[in-house]
Amino acid sequence: MRTQVVVVGAGPAGLLLSQLLHRRGVETVVLEHRSRAYVESRVRAGVLEQTTVDALEGAGVGDRLAREGLVHRGLSLAFDGRQERIDLAALTGGQTVTIYGQTKVTQDLVAARLDAGADLRFEAEAIAIEGIDTEQPRVVYRQGGGEHHVTADFVAGCDGFHGISRRSAPERAVTTYEKTYPFGWLGILSETPPVDEELVYANHARGFALCSMRSHAVSRYYIQCAAGDDVARWTDDAFWDELRRRLPTALAARLVTGPRREMSIALLRSFVAEPMRFGRLLLAGDAAHVVPPTGAKGLNLAAADVHYLARALDAFYGARRTDLLERYSDTCLRRVWRAVRFSWWLTTLLHDLDGGPMDRRLQLAELDYVTAFPSARAMFAENYVGLPFEAFD
Repeated sequence: MRTQVVVVGAGPAGLLLSQLLHRRGVETVVLEHRSRAYVESRVRAGVLEQTTVDALEGAGVGDRLAREGLVHRGLSLAFDGRQERIDLAALTGGQTVTIYGQTKVTQDLVAARLDAGADLRFEAEAIAIEGIDTEQPRVVYRQGGGEHHVTADFVAGCDGFHGISRRSAPERAVTTYEKTYPFGWLGILSETPPVDEELVYANHARGFALCSMRSHAVSRYYIQCAAGDDVARWTDDAFWDELRRRLPTALAARLVTGPRREMSIALLRSFVAEPMRFGRLLLAGDAAHVVPPTGAKGLNLAAADVHYLARALDAFYGARRTDLLERYSDTCLRRVWRAVRFSWWLTTLLHDLDGGPMDRRLQLAELDYVTAFPSARAMFAENYVGLPFEAFD
């Protein structure tokens, strides 16, 4: 079988790319090794930058997002018994973030692709990507007990950190950078009203905490835990008690608790692979970079990659231009490294680094500075809401 672009991976990056290319008249085949039910049920983050919201609306999947998304104009930093609000909109000329779970993003994109009659193949495991240095690369995949292949002009590797796409690039051509943090996030999803109208990021001597939400009736909370911790040792009551300890007294008093819908541990790491293009293989999203969730950049970086990649492929098919494909990797990586820096800075600012009293005092001094001075608040806000796209046409 032959197509124009084979997309490996049906997460948000792969589905959004396929949808955007479809609207530009470019044919795709999407291969996903998991089932549709698995893909649509994965619980992931849900803080969308305005550029991501714009991309989803431009892809024709913005209706439910407009109805159910929670637009936030600010957030709070809690530390030293205080809760200080950062007015994101006022500091960035009106920029906001929208709370809308990645699960819903994926469901919306799957529905749109299937409604359009897309060739979306679930339980199709890519096992080899061949000929990326030729004009006819192909992806070999396993489905239904047999092996098949799809030949294309390009392969878009959107299959995540553990996928085959990055591993299919010549080993000597890839440079990787990685930082693993010695702690994780223990998260709970509960059918309880959020403790605050906006997100609260808390620094405490016992460790980091985050108060987030999925809706006005469903909350998502996290507390810092050891990297080797086990969900099985945590009861609901133990989680709620620990969360209360890490919040300012007035905020903790408003916390509404209830049984978990889901509990899991996410480990924190930073990872970047350079470059993001190898001949006719182009990487996007977690296949090329991973950031700790502290800065809420993972899904947004994937959407930014797709923004650039869709334009580069559109220029190739519409005008036989190759210059945007040649610039794709460098353009994406500039944005990636800025997001990696911000996520690293925020992670080290808010978490217990086990560095003793000196590190603790330095964190509090930095938080006091960030919340006290307009220029520091503006730096925080412009990074959190997302930096503007570079010109790319």
